[in-house]
Amino acid sequence: MTHAPPERLERTHAATLRTLVQYAGASGDFYEMHYDLPFARERGHAELSVHGLLKAAWLGQLVDEWFAGRGRVASFEVSYRGMDFRDQPVTCGGEVTRREGSIVELALWTKNADGDTTTTGAAVIELDDPSGSDG
Repeated sequence: MTHAPPERLERTHAATLRTLVQYAGASGDFYEMHYDLPFARERGHAELSVHGLLKAAWLGQLVDEWFAGRGRVASFEVSYRGMDFRDQPVTCGGEVTRREGSIVELALWTKNADGDTTTTGAAVIELDDPSGSDG
């Protein structure tokens, strides 16, 4: 029996202060907006912002989970459209926009708790088995 990947997938994350500090350390992105609340508030934000590249990493995890063991990521891109904040849900999603032979094209996004799109993106997957089967 074959199991093709779903046409759409979503996962929700929330970055705690610990997540933001760990990511800052791992990535080397120590911009104060991500861990210093007074600094963020001085700039007009009620809360700490989630790193853009952390949202990209979450989208990358989504794609990896979706197509793991089925092929390889040929391209991956994101564009930041808005901010997400500490302890608030960030929904990472994607859907298949095109399938042709072994190529699968995906639209990707993140949405905040209000449903506003805060990141857009795209990925291209090259499947090992164009039928999308698990084997």
